[in-house]
Amino acid sequence: MWLKFGVDADNNLVAIEDVPSGKTDLTCIYCGGFLTAKKGKIKAHHFAHTEETCYPIANRSFPTLPLYDNFNIRLSGKELQQLKQLWREYGNTDYSIPVVPFRLVLRKLFAWNSQQDGYDFTPLGKIPVGALPLAEFNQVQEPLLLDELAKLKGAAERAQILNSSSLKQRLADLKLYRAQLRRILQFQLYFLRVQTDRETLHKIGVTRRSISERVAEVERDLFKHYQNIEIEVLGTWEHRGNVELYFKHRYQAFNYPIGSLTEYFKFSAVEPVLQDLRQMRRKVLSAQELEIVQDESMLTLCP
Repeated sequence: MWLKFGVDADNNLVAIEDVPSGKTDLTCIYCGGFLTAKKGKIKAHHFAHTEETCYPIANRSFPTLPLYDNFNIRLSGKELQQLKQLWREYGNTDYSIPVVPFRLVLRKLFAWNSQQDGYDFTPLGKIPVGALPLAEFNQVQEPLLLDELAKLKGAAERAQILNSSSLKQRLADLKLYRAQLRRILQFQLYFLRVQTDRETLHKIGVTRRSISERVAEVERDLFKHYQNIEIEVLGTWEHRGNVELYFKHRYQAFNYPIGSLTEYFKFSAVEPVLQDLRQMRRKVLSAQELEIVQDESMLTLCP
């Protein structure tokens, strides 16, 4: 788990994406130590302590959103290969699977089908193999996002009631999680068709700016690689920042990196992809999500 936020002088959380690489004036939400932004090409961009890493970061996992790369797998390499093999053998058939490793059943990746005397993939089990449509992915993931928030708030409330020494850490956990959730709810997912002088590409991405600003930035990036570019916005989806990582996984076979630009795809047929995207319902924020997006008071439990 990587630390993706630092605290500025006004006690605001600042995301790793919003700072340049190197030493910063930001501090750790847990210990107050200064942070260095690590933005290399191999590991995910993150903050590291400029001096010695504090206990909460070094010795425990801190709260991270259950996005595609985090919430549903936690499988060993062997277990993931078993899952993929079962999908290759049974995923596109009408037959249930007679025998499944019990650990995969415990992880709720399979459910018993009494009519066929075998196991079927659950929606959760289809996610690691990229087989779950985007609309159904949202149905699985969105409750998990709020369930984790409720757990963290409950832990903070209990720590306050007990006057526990862990209260400060529990509140930091909650604040960090809320900042991450706020960020993805603020994001607009977009899908572009890019016609170049050599080929037709498509791009997935998220932005908090207007789509016209983002398109202009995409054009500037691509003019380093192509002479002629025409971009068409095929769709935008408000508050759907949670979908981007899973889209990249689901369609990774069509990924078409252009130098350091990794969000481009070259589809043999784009209509099924568009249909997948367009089947997602319009995201209507709940009262709880709206309060987070508007960044109103973080906790009512604190005096």
